[in-house]
Order: sequence, then C-alpha cells, then structure tokens
Amino acid sequence: MTRPAQALDLSHLWMPFTANRKFKQQPRLLAKAKGMYYTAVDGHEVLDATAGLWCVNAGHGRQEIIDAISKQTAQMDYAPSFQLGHEDSFRAASAVARLMPEGVDRIFFTNSGSESVDTALKIALAYHRARGEGQRTRLIGRERGYHGVGFGGISVGGISPNRKTFSSSLLPGVDHLPHTHDLSRNAHSRGQPAYGEHFADELERIVALHDASTIAAVIVEPLAGSTGVLVPPKGYLEKLRAITEKHGILLIFDEVITGFGRLGAKTASEFFGVTPDLLTLAKGISNASVPAGAVAVKREIHDTILAAAADGIEFFHGYTYSAHPLATAAMMATLEIYERDQLFERAKGLSPLFENEAHKLEDARHVIDVRNLGLVAGIELTPRPGAPGARAAEVFAKCFDQGVMVRYTGDIIAISPPLIIEEEQIRLIFQKIADILKTVE
Repeated sequence: MTRPAQALDLSHLWMPFTANRKFKQQPRLLAKAKGMYYTAVDGHEVLDATAGLWCVNAGHGRQEIIDAISKQTAQMDYAPSFQLGHEDSFRAASAVARLMPEGVDRIFFTNSGSESVDTALKIALAYHRARGEGQRTRLIGRERGYHGVGFGGISVGGISPNRKTFSSSLLPGVDHLPHTHDLSRNAHSRGQPAYGEHFADELERIVALHDASTIAAVIVEPLAGSTGVLVPPKGYLEKLRAITEKHGILLIFDEVITGFGRLGAKTASEFFGVTPDLLTLAKGISNASVPAGAVAVKREIHDTILAAAADGIEFFHGYTYSAHPLATAAMMATLEIYERDQLFERAKGLSPLFENEAHKLEDARHVIDVRNLGLVAGIELTPRPGAPGARAAEVFAKCFDQGVMVRYTGDIIAISPPLIIEEEQIRLIFQKIADILKTVE
C-alpha cells in the first residue's frame, strides 16, 4: 500500500459481506476506475472481470453518465416522491418499461436489489388481496437463491449463512424449491444443462402440501448468480411458468443480475422466452453510478391494485429515495448508452468466445466444473480439506495482486465482466486464472 493508505484508520468501518479481521490485516484498496480497469492505491491496474459487483455493465467512468448526474445535481439535488413528482421520474420509468417484456411495463422505483425484492413480494400480496384472495400469503423461494438482505429477501432466499442468524425472525409461511445444480450429471455444461427440467415439478409437490389457494408467488433468479452461477436446465423455467399459471400463482424473476445485457439480451425473460409477472431490477439499471433499482410489474397487477383501493393511497409502500433525481438521470444516461453502443448485442456476439475460453479451464488443477451463459461463468473448485472456501479465496487474492479482479463465493470463482470487454481481455482473464490455479495448493 501507499503511505496514505497505511495511514488510514480502518477500525470504524464495518464492511459488508467481508471477513473484516482478515481484510484489515492486509487490505486491498481501490483508488480509481476507468473503462475496464480499476487502479489500486499502490498504483497497479486491475482488470475488472466482475463488472464491479455484477453491475457496471457499460464500463467505468462513462462521461455521459457523469455529465447527466452533475447537471441534475446543479438543477435539483432531491425531490420527494410522496404526493409529488419530478418529470425525469416519469421519463425514466418509460425508458425502463421499453426494455421490459410486453405488458410488464408498470415501474416502481427502489434503490437496490434488496428493496426491489421486498417491494415485489409486497406487490404480490397486495394483488391477491385486491382480487379477493387475501388468504394467498405463502411465498416460495428456492434453495441457494439470493434475493438481497431484507427480511423478505432472506426469507425467500436459500443461502444458509445469510439466514441462520436471523432464523427466528424470518417471514412465516415460506417454502423452498430445490436448487437446480446437479454436478454429477451436468458438470462442464456449455450453456443450459440438458438435465434438470424435472426440478420444476417440485412446485407441484409444494402446491399439494400447502394448497394453491394459500400461495401468493414464486420467486427465482432465472440464472442464479451470487450462489455461484447456476444455469437453469433446458425447459425448467418454461415448466415453472406453466405450473404457476395453472394454479394462479404469480411468478417473480429476480433479474437484479441478469437484467440489462448480462445474457446478451435486455432481460433473462427475453433471453429464455419466458415472461414472469414481476421482474426485480437494480445494478446495471444505472451502471452502479448511483444506487438505483426498480420492479417491473405486469399491467394487470398494477391496475387491479389501484382499482380495488378506496380514494387516496392505493399501495402503502415506498422509499424516501424512490426515483431520486440523480438516480433517474443516471438511469436514463445508462440506458441510452446501452442502446447507442448496442452493448446487449455486443455481449451476445462475445458469448461464444467467452464460453470457449472459460471451458479451457475444464482440465485445470482443482477445477471440477465450468458453467456459463452469456457473459457469466462459474468455475467450481474442489474444496480444500477442512477449509471450504479457502482455495477460491486464495485464487481471488492472487488474481487481484496480479492484475485481474474476480469474485468468489464458497469455492466457486465467478466471472461477469463489463459488456465493453475486448476479446483479448477475455482471453487474459481465463489464462490468468489457469496460471494461478497451478500455484494454489
């Protein structure tokens, strides 16, 4: 580290999802970001292979977004969104709606993926109450699902460490589908695995157990990201959609990661050809330049809730920073970049090379699985005996020190670069991982 970094008092900040004690013994600090690169405080450049945290889809430091935020700050720094509005909140909603599946075009703004998920769950409950089925209160998530850190999100989520400390206070009446990862049958699948459509049939078992009349919604990530890149088997999402429609259950796609080009399409819904009733959005919606999120809602759901309410507020929910002026400015500038630079099409075009380079790691030391879709890849490693996660953590640290930033969860390395990545940078990322795996015990 440089001297200024060494002089920092690290004691006051309680870092999220971080081994705080270990980090503060050997901190890795970022100082600048531009294009595809971060610059660490010691001056060395780090190729961003994770789009920050799945979110900087258009690359860092986009001048158009900087200018839009700066202009908006000077014009109006904040506007309340309760019983008042500002013009850009409506313009931004229209811009987001144009990228959503047909008919899923009513937009509720939030500030994060966690808020988007809790908002979507509330909308689902409100919808069933508005249509006279208020007994539909049960929510169905999925094992290994990640839906943020609100109490609603961790209740329907299925990652044990996120849940166990708070188990006594999670939402009642929640059940979980099994996850779709079958390593014994689907290792090293390119794209969607062939085996596993039947995992969706478990929803019928859950319906039989609880009765459909009690179930409000099912929420899944179309592609599970934070748990280590779990790609849905062929036919799985289609079957899940058919079962939910059969029983009058709403289907929520958590597209916080997959929205805005990650799979080479506007949304995972478009990519898979499966339209849910609600989509949760965040991350790439503003290129992470300002915290922002949204829920895209089927028009029928929105209209039903409004029509059933008495005069006045129809839906008692919202945030102080919903449709914050800086966020709406950032969103509109970001969406304009996506369209102008054809970044979703670019991601689609790069996906075959990305897949080929990722799967060159199939025979690399410690690798037991490589899986991919669009510009996302997961490289699963054999856990170190008695120290699960330690091997991937070492790969992460060595990659950073040698100029490539990857992400890890458990013993899975995740790659999800900005959509502006060049072909040689794709090759460099996977070659660097291969080289480092040779040095890791």
